[in-house]
Formats: sequence, structure tokens, C-alpha cells
Amino acid sequence: MKHTRLLLLALFLVTACGQSRAAGDPADIVYTQPGRLVPAGGFRLNLYCMGSGSPAVVFDSGFGDWSPAWSRVQPEVAKWTRACSYDRAGAGFSDPGPLPRTSVRIAGELRTALHNAGVSGPYVLVGSAFGGDNVRTFADLYMDEVAGLVLVDADSDDVGSKALREAQHRRDVGAISGLRACHDAVAGHDSRPALTSDLKCPRYFFRGLPEREWWSPQLNARLLEIAQTNAAMYEADTSEMEQTPADETWLQRHRRSLGSRPIRVLTSGNHGVGDLKQKPPDTPEHVSYERQTTLAQARWLTLSSNARQILVPHSSEYIQFDAPEAVIDAIHEVHDQAGAPVAVAASASDCGSTPPGYPVSGAASLIAAGCRK
Repeated sequence: MKHTRLLLLALFLVTACGQSRAAGDPADIVYTQPGRLVPAGGFRLNLYCMGSGSPAVVFDSGFGDWSPAWSRVQPEVAKWTRACSYDRAGAGFSDPGPLPRTSVRIAGELRTALHNAGVSGPYVLVGSAFGGDNVRTFADLYMDEVAGLVLVDADSDDVGSKALREAQHRRDVGAISGLRACHDAVAGHDSRPALTSDLKCPRYFFRGLPEREWWSPQLNARLLEIAQTNAAMYEADTSEMEQTPADETWLQRHRRSLGSRPIRVLTSGNHGVGDLKQKPPDTPEHVSYERQTTLAQARWLTLSSNARQILVPHSSEYIQFDAPEAVIDAIHEVHDQAGAPVAVAASASDCGSTPPGYPVSGAASLIAAGCRK
């Protein structure tokens, strides 16, 4: 009976437009149950759509993340337009999809699901980390269906230095090995349970489950259950990571202008840091990595005549957790300008200073968020 009540309530919250949740329920309870399972080409993707209006805002998440990554942002955006997050194939409540899990395939599946769900474009696409690869791929493949982009500390290896890209690929090898071991454990191919001290499989998802700082006990419990039982999710994440070099090559070969479509690039002051409590020391090597990644993300400013890079220095790579208002404001700005993009005056300031060698030209500009802290 309790399970039935929660399911009905979650479905009500997903489909309601502008209606408030039931008093006493945690704000993130909607993500504890499937939203709408939509055909995406032989399997189903799980979509959570809230609010009404256009253009619709569509969220894609990073490696090991799915819809709850947007729990602090999506409900706020839904107050003034349609807002849809989804679980990629194999993740969360979505069905497993075909392999390999390339960004081209992921973008096509998302488009099919949105069409089948009756969510019309053009869309404001929001991508975090690896999700940035997917939304940029979507924009290249289906330019006419894109109103604008918001890149939330998106992966920039395809526009970064060869040395940084190769270093990241070497780190991925260890993660792939761990994901495979967890897949075998969850699928029953290993005698060890998924939560033994040597595997710690939930660490691969989000910032490492449970996320006690931002999520309710109900949501944490549900996500832990998924991490311990959904073997397909480990297989999907493994394939996504294995395909990263090919995805980056594809993006390098398919780089074209979005014209005057608005783009906002949110850049963390702590790339690759999931939790500020675990921030590495500011060694010369780490400082160099941060600077190079910031400059790499700045190269996306050349994709549009209406582009800004917004620095969020006091955030981990999960800007949507640590500074959700910065993400919400950027989405609002892109949404408002999507109908009639305007030129943006060139300027550059990072609390009064510009990163050395920072490229600012034309209508692209850089602004800083959180500098008042």
C-alpha cells in the first residue's frame, strides 16, 4: 500500500504543471520512482517532465549520473517553462539500450524519446560533464531542434590539450576495470556482494552514494538499491567510458557554428573535484590542470555570436549541487534569449581579473559568478 501511494504521488508530481507537491514530502521524492517510460527505438527511456512552456529545457547528466543530478535545478526551471530530465539507457529506471554507448547513439535516442513523449523542439539543452558531449553532439546532428546550450562544467577533452586528454584516458582505464568488477558482482558472476569493502560500487555514481548533503533519506535509499541491483547500469557506464576517445574524435571532426543561438558555459573553480570536502592540494600540477581546463572550456565561446563563460569559483564540478542558482540563472538567460538572440557586449572579468591568455573576442564574453562570497 505504501509503495502504491508513493508511486501515484510521484507520477502526479511529474505530470502536474505548476502544482505544488504534497505537504510533508521531500522535494526530491519524484525521482524515487519512474516518471514516464517512453519508447526510444526498441527500448524505453525514463523521462521526468515538469512545468509547461517553450522552449523546453532538457537535461543530460555526467558519467554515473542520472535524473536526480538535477533535483535542485529542474523543479525551479519548471516554474517558468517545460523542464525534462531523463535517465540514459541502462541507468536509473531506463531500459538497457544497444551497445556501444556512443554520444551519437545517445543523442539519437534522446531525440526519439522526446518526440514520442510529445515534447516539441527546439530545445534548450543542458549538459553536465559527459552530458556536455551528448548535447553538443545533439546540436550538431539536429541543429534545427536546438534553441541554445548550457554547458555545466562539461567535459572539454576534445578541445583541450593532447596531454590532458591522454592523462584522462589513462585514469579511465582504472575506472573501467572497477565498473566491470561491480557489474559481475551485481549480476551474480562474483561471490562478493556489491557493497563489500573492496568494491564499494555505489562510489561510481554521482559524488559517491549516499549523497547525504543534498538528498533525502528516501531518495538515497532508492538510489543505493539501484546501484546494488542494476547490473545493466554498470555495463552502460563501462561502454560510455570506453567510447569516450571515439566521441571526442567525432566532436573534433563535427565542429560547426550554432550561429546566434545562445550558449552559456559554466566553469567550476574545481574541475574534476566531486566534493569540495575532498579537494586536492593546490600543487603546481593541479593549478596548471585547473587553468588549462578553464581555457579549454573557453574555446566553446567561438561556437556562437552570443556566448558567455560564467566562472563559479567556489563550486565543485557539481555546480548544480553547490551553486544551483548559477545554473538556473544561466538557463533562464538562454531560455529568454532563444526566441530572439541578441549580441552580447564583449567583456571579461573574474572578480576583477582575467585568466592569463584567456581568449575573448567578438560577442563572446566571460563573467564571474559567486565572486561576492
